Amino acid sequence: MQLEVNLINVVIFCTGGIITNKMKVFVSWSGGKDTCLAYHRAKYIDKFDFKYLLNMATEDGNRSRSHGINTSLLKAQAEAMRIPIVQIKTTWQTYEAEFKKAVLNFKEEGIKAGIFGDIDLQEHRDWVERVCKEVGIKPLLPLWKEEREKLLEQFIRAGFKAIVVATNAKFLGEEWLGRQIDGQFIEDLKTLGYIDLCGEKGEYHTFVYEGPIFKKSVDFIVGRKFLKDKYWFLELREKRRSKCEI
Repeated sequence: MQLEVNLINVVIFCTGGIITNKMKVFVSWSGGKDTCLAYHRAKYIDKFDFKYLLNMATEDGNRSRSHGINTSLLKAQAEAMRIPIVQIKTTWQTYEAEFKKAVLNFKEEGIKAGIFGDIDLQEHRDWVERVCKEVGIKPLLPLWKEEREKLLEQFIRAGFKAIVVATNAKFLGEEWLGRQIDGQFIEDLKTLGYIDLCGEKGEYHTFVYEGPIFKKSVDFIVGRKFLKDKYWFLELREKRRSKCEI
């Protein structure tokens, strides 16, 4: 499997050719389908020790900076994965500096690499590689240059469940909010003809609530739909389980 060969080569590079212990890594975390699939693929290789999920949040700490997802839901994902999550409050202007600061703290704990869910936007990869190089961390991109439809099909076959939580109003209307990521979703996007199937250019964002990386599903309550800065958002809130449900 080419993915396994590529990731093992990275481990050899970072450890000087000795693979006696798993490499400590963090995962750049959005809570969406791509970051979940990237983690799932890297976990399959069984060469990594996943120490943290890293999520960049809004200034008030209530929502993720990239997808607008309630940070309590991201914490619930991390709990279901049994991996600690580090959530950093930031503006877009201070994003890079705060990201570097967090990764430098990880580096002090022996973390040598970061997992990223980018697929093929070169400007994103350029940023990831530059920032990681500046702090002395190796970037790993398990999904890079993969065919879009195959990625979505693998995501679905693996047992992941996700819904659309944000759309760029220029491309997709509010009626797409809450859609499940399934075969019909793929066909409907293909019918439109002008949408990147994985939403790589920001056409849509997702929240993953069930799948092979979780020890339990992440329960949530669907709230209102609203338009902000030319994006449609679906409000999700964490559903607290009663003691008899736990």
